[in-house]
Amino acid sequence: MQENKYTTFSEQEIESFKPEMKIGLLATINEDGLPHLTLLSTMQASSPTELFWGQFSEGISKANVMKNPRAGFLIMTLDRNLWRGKAKFTRTAKTGAEFDLLNNTPMFRYNAYFGIHTVYYMDLVGHLGKEPLPMGAIIQAAIKTMVAKTLAGKGSGREVLNPFTHKLIDKIDNLKFLAYIDGDGYPLIIPVIQAQTAGTDRVVFASSVYRNDLKAISKDASCALFCMSFDMQTVLLRGIFQGIRSIGGIRCGEIEVNWIYNPMPPKMDQVYPIKKLEKITSFSIAP
Repeated sequence: MQENKYTTFSEQEIESFKPEMKIGLLATINEDGLPHLTLLSTMQASSPTELFWGQFSEGISKANVMKNPRAGFLIMTLDRNLWRGKAKFTRTAKTGAEFDLLNNTPMFRYNAYFGIHTVYYMDLVGHLGKEPLPMGAIIQAAIKTMVAKTLAGKGSGREVLNPFTHKLIDKIDNLKFLAYIDGDGYPLIIPVIQAQTAGTDRVVFASSVYRNDLKAISKDASCALFCMSFDMQTVLLRGIFQGIRSIGGIRCGEIEVNWIYNPMPPKMDQVYPIKKLEKITSFSIAP
C-alpha cells in the first residue's frame, strides 16, 4: 500500500501544474473493478486540497469516476519532475472559474470544433511529493529489459499484440505507465518507461527502477499499461501481473496482456479481443 507523504499541495506545486505542456494521467476503476488509465493534460490544482480536469470528449474514465470516485493521478512537467497520488472525485461543473480558465487556454479558445464542456473536481487524498524522474536508472533498466525480452520465451502464442502496439511499446523513448489497484481500493500509477513487448502477448520490464513500488503489486493482480509517443500516438493495455521473476539473471516484472484499447480519436474503441460485427436486420427512418 502506497504511503502518502503529503495531504496538501504547496503554492509552488500548484503553479507547477498550470502549464498546458505537461503530462497528466488519471487512473480509474471500471465497472468490473479493473484499472483504467487516461491521458488528461488539463489536470491541475484549484487549491492545496483539490484537483480538477476538463472534458471535451466522451471517454471511459468519466463514466468510471461517476460509479467509483476513487482515483489515482500522475502529473509530470517538462523538467521531468512528477507527482503521484490518490484523489476522490466529488463533483462536476459547467460554469465557474476553472471552466473559464480551461476554455481560455490557446488549445481550446481557438479550437473551432470543440471546447471544454464539463469540469471534474477531485479531493486530494494524498501524494508522494515532488519526484525527479530517475533517468539514469531508467536507461539502465531499459538495457536490462532489452536483454531479458530475448530470453523471456514466446508466451502462449496468442496473437494479442498487433504490429502497431509492438512498435509503440518497443520504442525506447516512448513513455509507459502502469496502474493497479492498491489494498485500500485506490488505483496507483508507476512509471515503467523501460517496458518492452515479449512474444505476442506479454510485456516485461526490469524491476530495478521503482523497485519497491513494483514489489507491492500482488501476483495475479489486474494491471493497466498506458503507452504514449511524443507525437501523441497512444495505446492502452490491460492484463494480469505475473509477478517479478528472474529472466537470464535479470529481475523483471511481467504482464500477460488480455485487452487492448485505442484511446486516440476519432475512433476510440476496444482493439482486442476483437469485437464481433453484428448484422443489421432492421432499419427505421427518423421522422
